[in-house]
Amino acid sequence: MVSDLMEETVDLTPRQQTILGLTVREYVKSASPVSSRALVEHYGLPVSSATVRNELATLEETGLLTHPHTSAGRVPTHEGYRYFVERLLGEVELPLRERLTIVHQFHQARQNLEQWMPLAASTLARTARGAAVVTAPQSERSRYKHLQLISTRGLAVLLVLVLESGMVRQRMLTLAEPLTQRELAEASERLNQLFAGLTASEIGEMLAEQGSTFSAFEDDVARLVSELLHRVDARSAGAIYSDGLSEMLQQPEFSEGEKAQQIVQVMEERSFLRTVIHEALSPDVGNVRVLVGGEGEWDQLQACSLVLARYGVSDLSTGALGVVGPTRMLYGRAISAVRFVAEVLTDLVEETYALEISGESESGELIVEEQGDRDG
Repeated sequence: MVSDLMEETVDLTPRQQTILGLTVREYVKSASPVSSRALVEHYGLPVSSATVRNELATLEETGLLTHPHTSAGRVPTHEGYRYFVERLLGEVELPLRERLTIVHQFHQARQNLEQWMPLAASTLARTARGAAVVTAPQSERSRYKHLQLISTRGLAVLLVLVLESGMVRQRMLTLAEPLTQRELAEASERLNQLFAGLTASEIGEMLAEQGSTFSAFEDDVARLVSELLHRVDARSAGAIYSDGLSEMLQQPEFSEGEKAQQIVQVMEERSFLRTVIHEALSPDVGNVRVLVGGEGEWDQLQACSLVLARYGVSDLSTGALGVVGPTRMLYGRAISAVRFVAEVLTDLVEETYALEISGESESGELIVEEQGDRDG
């Protein structure tokens, strides 16, 4: 559910709530200040234009609407949008056809984790009609699950490393001297028993303390495993996928150079986005958080609204996704799109864990990168 946005209770009559809701919807649709006459004519209100004008004035006094000096109409304030989202919007779902299309797209990519994020970003941007951001699912630190060493030909050996998150890494190794598949399996089993559940740093500490107990081959493999874990952690910490910025910049709010530059900086400053996501979202999966105009915490977001959610398996592997748009966004559509795509990604992460536990990942069906490591 959407988290509470209202710091103070604003008591409105049912008629004022109706007029505020219609004003927000009309402004979102038209991007022009909304007049009392427009509300009466467009929505068939059973009251006079003068009555609506009086209610608009009252809503302006409460701080939910404002009155641009060049127009007789009203536009919502940040507080007005907050009230609308929290009190008036209600539950909104994407149409069934769109949900089925999204599920089908992710079903086709379900075995390749690294396709999920760009697909989620493009899907969110298109569905919510805004810019989208998605982070990869990750644990606090990547943890070793198990590895396999598979003899291929000659001195070549394929190393398959599986992490607790379900991510898989492969590397081709060249042996200094031949080893049988049985010897490779015994080395794998020994390392699996020693390293299960450990992070890269913890494996490094074990090597420093017990290095003499490892064979030269085991020591080389263990150091490579530690390096791969470090690379995954470094990449995951900076992995933010985005889409839809150019389309969002076509919105009339961003026709001014300063506002357009501000939103471009927000989308390009990955460290800032990570900070907002970290501070705005709880670790729990499932809740949707709406930020209007930065909520008084982030000045860079004054011209924007964000709809954010966390997905994944709590305490194991989670990521975040969201939509960035002008404060005049289609909140119902954005919230329903973020919630639904988060649910789809959560199902995929849970499926990954289920397959990994059942042993299917050992067959390579959840391979993230087919060979080597392209983290750079």
